[in-house]
Amino acid sequence: MRKLLLLLVLSTWATFSLFAQDGEILDLEKAVLMGLEKNYGIKIAANNVVIAERDVKIGIGSFFMPVIDANAIRSFSNEDVEQTFVTNPDNPTRIDGAKSNTENYSIVGFYGFRPETIYTLKRLGVMADMSDLQAKVLVENTVAAISNAYFRLVLESQRYNVLRTTLDLSQARLDIAKARYELGGAGRSDFLTAQVDYNADSSLLTNQELIIKNAKININELLALPPSTNFVVNDTIVIETHLGLEELMENAAMNNKLFLLAQRQENDAFLALKETQALRLPTINLNGAYNNNTLKSEAGFLLQNQRQGFNYGATLSLNIFTGFTVNRRIQNAKVQKLNAELAVKDMEIMMNSDIQRAYNTYLTNKELLEIEYVNYKVATENADIALERFRLGISDYLQFRDAQLNLLTAENRLLTAIFNIKEMEIELMRLSGRIFFQEGKENFQLTID
Repeated sequence: MRKLLLLLVLSTWATFSLFAQDGEILDLEKAVLMGLEKNYGIKIAANNVVIAERDVKIGIGSFFMPVIDANAIRSFSNEDVEQTFVTNPDNPTRIDGAKSNTENYSIVGFYGFRPETIYTLKRLGVMADMSDLQAKVLVENTVAAISNAYFRLVLESQRYNVLRTTLDLSQARLDIAKARYELGGAGRSDFLTAQVDYNADSSLLTNQELIIKNAKININELLALPPSTNFVVNDTIVIETHLGLEELMENAAMNNKLFLLAQRQENDAFLALKETQALRLPTINLNGAYNNNTLKSEAGFLLQNQRQGFNYGATLSLNIFTGFTVNRRIQNAKVQKLNAELAVKDMEIMMNSDIQRAYNTYLTNKELLEIEYVNYKVATENADIALERFRLGISDYLQFRDAQLNLLTAENRLLTAIFNIKEMEIELMRLSGRIFFQEGKENFQLTID
C-alpha cells in the first residue's frame, strides 16, 4: 500500500464560517496551550507537585535538624505559712502573707536519630517524583482530549459541508422536478417525492448544526472557557504515516508516564519495606539545656536560691518486644513490595497490548482510507453522471437519489476513516509518551468541492 499522508480540505472557509461569525481562529496548538494554561485539573495537579516538593524540603529539616525550645516561667505566691523546725519543735514560726516568686528561663535542645528516617526521606523524594508523573499523565490526557475534541469538530464541520452539498443536489433535483411538473412533462408524484427528499436532507443539515454547536461546547469545557465562546477551527486534518510499532514500543518503555509511575510505586514499596525493617535498629536521642532558675521566698530556710548552667545527655534505645507488631508490619510490607512488582509487569503487558491494538486499528484504517478514497472518486463521478442523466430525462428520480445517497455514504465513510486514523495516531502518541512529538511530514491533498 502506498504511503499516504492526507491533508483534507473539505470545504471553503466561507461555508464553515456560518457557525463562527466574527469568531477567533483557533488552531490546535493554540487550543492545547490554552487548555494547559486554564484547565483547572492541571492547576490542581501542579499545586500537588509543589506540595510534594515542599514536603521533601521540610522533611530534610525536620529529620536532620534538632528541635530547640525556649521557655520562660514567672510565678508568684502570697501565703500564710506556719513552720515547725526540728531544732525548736515547741515554738512554731508563723508568717502571715509570706510572699515568694520564681523565675525560670531555659533553652532546651533535642535531637533524635532513628535509622528508618533515611528511608523515609528517600520515600518523600520518590513520592515527589510520583506526584510529578501524575501531573504529566493529566497533562498528556488533557492534550489528547483537546486534540480529539478539536479534530472531532473539524470532522463534524466537514460532514456539515458534505450534507450541504447533498442538499444542493437535492435542490437541483427539486428544481428540475418542479419545472417538469409545471411543463406537464412529469407527474406531481415526482415533484412531491423530490420535495420530501429535500426536506429530509434539510433536516439532516439542521441536526448537524446542533452537533457542531455541542462539539464547540466540548472544546470550551476542556479549555475552561464559557460554553458560548465562539471560534473558528482550521478545516484540515494532517495524518502521520511514519509510525512504526517497534519504535512506539521502545518509546513507551522509556516515556509512558503510567508505566514510569508504576516503577516509582515499586521503588516506594521497596523503601517502605526497608523503612519498616529499620524499626528493629536502635535509636539515639541527644538532649541539652541551659537553665536559669531564681527562687525568692519570705518563708523557709532559703530566702533566695539561684541556679544557672547547662545539662546534657544521650539516650540509646532498642526495642525488644512490641507484641510482634513490627514483625507483622514487615510481613505486610513484603507483600506490598511483591504487589508493586506484579503491578509493574501487569502495566507493561497492558501498555504493550494497548499499543498493539491501537496500531492494528491505525493500520486497518489506513487500508480503509485507500479503499474509501477510491470509492469516493467513483461515487462522485457516478453522482455527476446521474444528475446529468436526470436533467436530460434519461433516468428517473430513484436512480438519481440512489447515486446521491451513495455519494453521501462514500463521503462520510472517507471522513470517518480519516478521523479514525488521526484518533489512533493521538492515542499512539499518548501511549508512547510522545504526545508533543512532531516529525517532518509529506503532504497529500484531497479536496472535496
